[in-house]
Amino acid sequence: MSDLELRARERDAADPLAAVRTRFVLDEAVYLDGNSLGALPAAVPGRMEDVVRRQWGSLRIRSWDESGWWTAPERIGDRIAPLVGAAPGQIVVGDSTSVNVFKALVAAVRLARGTAGAEGRRDEIVVDATTFPTDGYIAGSAARMTGCTLRPVAPAEVPDALGDRTAAVLLNHVDYRTGRLHDLPGLTAAVHAAGAVAVWDLCHSAGALPVGLDEHGVDLAVGCTYKYLNGGPGSPAYLYVRRELQDRFDSPLPGWNSHAEPFGMRADYEPAAGALRGRVGTPDILSMLALEAALEVWDGVSVDAVRAKSLALTDFFLECVAAYAPEGVVESLTPAAHAERGSQVALRCPDAGEVMKRLIASGVVGDHRPPDVLRFGFTPLYVGFADAERAARILADTLS
Repeated sequence: MSDLELRARERDAADPLAAVRTRFVLDEAVYLDGNSLGALPAAVPGRMEDVVRRQWGSLRIRSWDESGWWTAPERIGDRIAPLVGAAPGQIVVGDSTSVNVFKALVAAVRLARGTAGAEGRRDEIVVDATTFPTDGYIAGSAARMTGCTLRPVAPAEVPDALGDRTAAVLLNHVDYRTGRLHDLPGLTAAVHAAGAVAVWDLCHSAGALPVGLDEHGVDLAVGCTYKYLNGGPGSPAYLYVRRELQDRFDSPLPGWNSHAEPFGMRADYEPAAGALRGRVGTPDILSMLALEAALEVWDGVSVDAVRAKSLALTDFFLECVAAYAPEGVVESLTPAAHAERGSQVALRCPDAGEVMKRLIASGVVGDHRPPDVLRFGFTPLYVGFADAERAARILADTLS
């Protein structure tokens, strides 16, 4: 047994989160794609059996009240809240990340223009130039609809790009390709100093590291739940609206579910109080309740402990890759500094797509982004140090 294998065993034996692994349905593969789709929590199938057979099958329409379907968006939002550093009453679950980005961006422009003296001057939306493409597409559409100019800017250059024309800034907490962690506190402060509204995409950070939405005064945030929150394919996203902004949050998608009297069926729209303004139409109950069951894996787990293990895992994986892989074949795109690293490792190598196919065939599941990036997502709730060592060893064999 090599020194790295021995160290992996020792660290797994001392891991305070090791027992959480039993809360998931896993097999012999090393699953390092939780940054795209989290593993199945073991409690979900039984819960869905009850939702389908009893709540839907027997209670039918009564379940909107008796099974709590109607209040699920805010109830599950409150379950997510501590994972992103938010107090209750500020997160509503529903729709996709894309829809929530649209709601948040247009509402952000409206909030910025509602500031005293800002009307007519706030006509620019700044967007992360390295963002996931859909965020950029939606930011462009939101800019056209609000009469704004779209300005793509690299996150590090955002403070210098801000001014009295900036209405809203859309940023990713973690870069989806490289795993780089951006400075949420510093960038949010810079946006506020310019009089603009900060919107953060948390898809690659929620459930992997502390976010601190309330602590850092984030205005609006969105995120998906099928990555590190393990909610399942297509599970509903969420929208965070800071409490101080809720009475001014003007959604571009007002629906009957966000009406102050949803069953009043009035022709005029009056928004509900609080984060409920972020709701639109009928909640997607089946996937929403699967998410609720999935979130139970967080019982007794602290985000700080998850972050500590995440950094230790990614450090160890990079050490193993350096020890095992042929020299000069792979290059890490993920920052070495902990303050700049999310919970994934991105390696550049030639023919990444074919390399990943061979890795998956050998029992190491990650993914790739064209043309040359291998992505390995480390979900500390179910990935261990032996997994990291094995993945690096098989990667080296694949590249040899």
